[in-house]
Amino acid sequence: MKHILVATDFSNSAANAMEYAMALAKLLNLDVTAIHAIHPTEGINNSTYNAIFIDDYYNNKRQALKEWVAPFTSRGEYKNIEVDTLCGVGFLKNVITKYIEEHHVEFLVMGITGSTGIAGIVGSNASMMVSVVNIPTLIVPIESKLSDKPVITLATDFETRLSADDANALNEMVEAFQSEKLQVLYVTDKPDAKNLKTNESKLKEVIKTELEFNYIDNSRAINGIMEFVEKNETDILCLVKHHHNVIYRLFTRSTVNQVMNKSVKAILVLHE
Repeated sequence: MKHILVATDFSNSAANAMEYAMALAKLLNLDVTAIHAIHPTEGINNSTYNAIFIDDYYNNKRQALKEWVAPFTSRGEYKNIEVDTLCGVGFLKNVITKYIEEHHVEFLVMGITGSTGIAGIVGSNASMMVSVVNIPTLIVPIESKLSDKPVITLATDFETRLSADDANALNEMVEAFQSEKLQVLYVTDKPDAKNLKTNESKLKEVIKTELEFNYIDNSRAINGIMEFVEKNETDILCLVKHHHNVIYRLFTRSTVNQVMNKSVKAILVLHE
C-alpha cells in the first residue's frame, strides 16, 4: 500500500500537517506513517552513557509518538485509515530518506510555522528535505487546512518536465479533489505562439485533466505569481524542483516568504 509520510517534531505545525495528511489520505485511499527522528545524541548523559537508560528513553519516545497520533486515529472520519508510527535514531534527513528507500511513499508532508523563522523556500528542515528527496513533498503552513475542493495552480516554465511518478501523483490528487481543471501559470522570457502551443501540448500529454494556461512575463514573475494565486484563491501551489527553473529560484528568495505564506495555503514541490 502506498503511504503518506508525515514528519513530526510534536509541534503545533507538525500536528496541523498531520491533520492535512489525514484528510488527504482519506481522499486518496492511502496509509499514513508518522515519523520522528531522534537525534543521535538525544537522551544521552554526556558523563555516563547508560545503555539501559537510553533504551528506556527510546521506548518513551515511541510511546509518545503513538499517543501523539491517537487523537487523529480515534476520529470517526479517519477510522479506515491505517496509521503507523516510527521513531528512527539519526539525523532527520537520514531517517526519512532511509524510510523512503524501503517503502513506497506517495507524498512527504511537513509543516512550517509561517513567515517568521523561515529560511529560503520554507523552514530549514523542510527546505533541507526538499533538496534531498525525489518524491512529491507537501509543505503545509500552520494556518492551512485542506479545502473540500482545493484549487491547484502549477507554476512552471518551459525548461522543466515532470517526472512520471510526480505527474501520476498530481493526476491522482486532481482526480480525488474532483477538480474541473488545473491552473497552469507559465513564466516566460519571450512568448512565442508556436512554442507556447508546443509546450502546452507536452503538458497535456502527462496531466489528465483540463488545463487552463496563463502566462506572465519573467520581469514581473514574483508579483505576477502572487497576484495570480491570490486572485484565483489557490489552495495548493505546485513548483517543480530544478535548479535552472526560474520559478523555483524565485521562491528560494527570502523576500518572497511573507507574501507567499499569506497567499498560498500549501506548496507541493514536484520533480523532473
